Amino acid sequence: MVEISPNAAPPVCKVIDYKKFLYEQKKREKVIKAKATKVVVKEIRFGPNTDEHDFEFKKKHALKFLQEGAKLKAFVFFKGRSIIYKDQGHILLLRLATELEEYGKVEQMPKLEGKRMIMYLAPKKK
Repeated sequence: MVEISPNAAPPVCKVIDYKKFLYEQKKREKVIKAKATKVVVKEIRFGPNTDEHDFEFKKKHALKFLQEGAKLKAFVFFKGRSIIYKDQGHILLLRLATELEEYGKVEQMPKLEGKRMIMYLAPKKK
């Protein structure tokens, strides 16, 4: 005897094979898990002195990622002494956010973590 719904009044029970019940329950959970959306995070890396053409090229890729429904992690990587250009990295990421404003919204503003300044963008719902 297997208790199906303990919260119902009166509780619902069935006389079935317990192993079969567990198997069917596991199968149902697997189907639910397969239908769940998986969040994909794509990364785009900039340097603090990224040129205009390179910026446009990477922006085009970022746009494609957002249109596909993936989250975007844009970061500026500071090598060696380039850490003195923190403000340029911040401006670069904010510029990317404003140019992709109609396709995605900023989840996390640019934040310096070690040698990286990271910003997250999430796609806008259709």
